[in-house]
Order: sequence, then structure tokens, then C-alpha cells
Amino acid sequence: MIKTIIFDFGDVFINLDKPATFRELQKLNIKELPEDMLHINQQYEMGLISSESFKNSYIDNFSSLTHEGITNAWNSILVDFPKYRYLFIKKLSEEKNYQLILLSNTNEIHIDWIKEKVPFFEEFKSCFDAFYLSHEINLRKPNSDIFEFVLNKHQLKPEECLFIDDVLENTKAAETLGIHVWNLEPAREDVINLFTTNKALF
Repeated sequence: MIKTIIFDFGDVFINLDKPATFRELQKLNIKELPEDMLHINQQYEMGLISSESFKNSYIDNFSSLTHEGITNAWNSILVDFPKYRYLFIKKLSEEKNYQLILLSNTNEIHIDWIKEKVPFFEEFKSCFDAFYLSHEINLRKPNSDIFEFVLNKHQLKPEECLFIDDVLENTKAAETLGIHVWNLEPAREDVINLFTTNKALF
């Protein structure tokens, strides 16, 4: 029996255009990212370096970039947050049938954009019993320690949890710990159909 539902954020609630950042960088004649830059991206996502250091790393590697240029390219992945999804989680929160947790790989620049562009973000956030962003807890998916952190922090039994994420690598990692998963496919599925898509679990 599911008692706790753990949600990803990007491409579950907020729509993403994942190739957009690289498309924007290509416009600035940046054809590929060196391996050390991919490592810096992950460090930034875990809150291990500041936004300033993150942007400076890009500028040091690519002379065509400015602080504004990297910020705009970085945020181009973020498309929109359909309000009907907020209303879905709001109703679920009000019904109080499940503990609701958000667990997202994200970073300060993206969250700043969301706070500015999504007028109901704070209300959305308040729908959850816990709201974990990778850059705030210094952990990221698909590493098992981020799932163990949530399980231990809330004294959860894996078999009583459902984890929803659009990235297969992330759901596979949670599944190895005994957590039920829904690998949501954004092109053909929507989180508001949670209970019809996963009716065998509820």
C-alpha cells in the first residue's frame, strides 16, 4: 500500500526543453562541452559551487560567453509550468491521503527563474510535506544516497513509496532500493493521470 509519493519536478510538473541549452550554446559557436565542464555542471547541481563560480567556469572556457549569456542559455531549458498540474497537487495535498515529497535535481539559477516566472510557485511548494532540491541538500539523483536520505529522514518503508521521475536512470536507482516507480514519459503521459496509470498500486 502506497503511503508516500515522491515527485520529480522537471518534466513532471514544469515542462522542459532539454536540448535547448546546448542549442543556445551552439549559437555562440560552442560545439561541445569538455568533460570537466560536465563535472562542474554536476557540482553546481549539488550546490558544491556558487552560481558565480559556475558562470565564471563557463566564461573561462569560452570567451564568447558573458554572465548574461550563460544565464539565458542555462534557463532556456525551462519552458512553462501548466497551472492544472499545480491544481492537481493542491487537491492531492488537501485530501491528505498521502505524504507528498518533491525530490529534484536542480540549481539556484533555475529556481530563481521559476520563482520569478511562476506566480504560484510558493503555493505549489507548500503542497508538499518536504521539498528537496539537490543544490540545497548536496545530493543528486541517480546516486542512491539521495534516496536513502529521504527514506531515513522520514522513516519510510521503500515498499510503501512511489517515486515518479521522467529519467529512467533515476527510477532504476530508486527501484534497486525497493521503491515503487513510475518512469513518466512526458511526450505521452501526464502526472495528473497518476492514479489511472498506476491503479495497480493504489
